[in-house]
Amino acid sequence: MEAGRSRSGTSQDQTRVLIKVRLHKFLAHAGVASRRASELFILAGRVRVNGHLVRELGTQITPGEDRVTVDDKDIKAPRQRLYVALNKPPGYICSRHDPQKRQSLMDLLPKEWSRLYSVGRLDWESEGLIFLTDDGQFCLGLTHPRYGVGKTYRVTVEGRVAPETLARMKQGVRNRGEELRADKARLLECSKTRSIIELELSEGKNREVRRLLEAQGLRVTRLQRTQIGRIKLGELPLGKWRRLTKSEIKSLLPEL
Repeated sequence: MEAGRSRSGTSQDQTRVLIKVRLHKFLAHAGVASRRASELFILAGRVRVNGHLVRELGTQITPGEDRVTVDDKDIKAPRQRLYVALNKPPGYICSRHDPQKRQSLMDLLPKEWSRLYSVGRLDWESEGLIFLTDDGQFCLGLTHPRYGVGKTYRVTVEGRVAPETLARMKQGVRNRGEELRADKARLLECSKTRSIIELELSEGKNREVRRLLEAQGLRVTRLQRTQIGRIKLGELPLGKWRRLTKSEIKSLLPEL
């Protein structure tokens, strides 16, 4: 696992994460043909891997490691994809450019990674775990509601939160014409002046956590995302990043 760093820091481990992909997907990503046409190339015996003829559609290869040819012509591997976990500080936006000239997540990453974009959003005030990538399929798989990837938040609010409030959030509330609902909601700490709640949601609607709590009359003083799918924020320091490991990527999107 690669250690995080700040803009002035240096990474401790530059080991690449090698991901196996299906051969027909590799050919499509390399611009040879569509996925379906690439399958036909394989079945027709036009594709070799490391000099060996391949006719099985389920064959997997490691881009950049295995040599792939079509009609004896080498196929170059697409650029190595990047998958990064970052502990977003408050006061940073997720967009690359901002008319207000606020700090961006891109300011926390190496300059050569300017092609990355955030997977979903955390608003300016919020903090915690966020992914950045240059893989559009990975981004879609984690943000589209149909995939239902759970995200966990630790939220501090003013005042004491009653059990019935948590129950209402799990039942769902209407807000600005949308149904907002927490898959899970539990009270971690509680006093007369503040409460800390853990929420899990999977739909990813705009500012959903804040809206869900505000609909209960609760004022949020801190919002931190602590987990996406099986990947936890852990001890990653605020403002630092690390690359996702191969096993972490596969746990998020097993079909990659």
